Amino acid sequence: MRIVSGKFRGRRITAPGNLPVRPTTDMAKEALFNILNNTYYFDQVSVLDLFSGIGSISFEFASRGCEDIVSVDAHANCVKFLDKTNAELQAGIQTVKSDAFSFLEKTHRKFDIVFADPPYDMEADKFNELLKLVFDKGLLKEEGILILEHGKKTDLSQHPKFDRVRKYGSNLFSFFKA
Repeated sequence: MRIVSGKFRGRRITAPGNLPVRPTTDMAKEALFNILNNTYYFDQVSVLDLFSGIGSISFEFASRGCEDIVSVDAHANCVKFLDKTNAELQAGIQTVKSDAFSFLEKTHRKFDIVFADPPYDMEADKFNELLKLVFDKGLLKEEGILILEHGKKTDLSQHPKFDRVRKYGSNLFSFFKA
């Protein structure tokens, strides 16, 4: 994985092979951030990265100037790797070792952007639970968005807060508005 743009542009981040991760492809990240560039000033947003793995999305935000990033993953070795890389880059990402659902139940913070990249084989009811937690708890700021990365078999377009979906190779991003 490499960081696509910003002050860490071109930096390769190679996770150990024993981590249960599927980093977002460079092509998909570049397309996603092209969309976000038209809406946000990254130095002015707060970001929550759920199921963050090795921090591919978190580091992309940090590279583009975002200074308020919370990165959540349940796997201890993923968080350890993310912490190590975060320290090397001095990216300022706050890491949390927690199940994403537990974190959402406990937090009271509001974010401009919530990004979630759960396992593609996660059951549909878990996607709905994630959506319910974010919206019922009001975790998005007024103009905030939730972006869910998922595979082709998952269709989230029936949710009342659904805005649009974008497909990049085998990666799909569903966008939801506060």
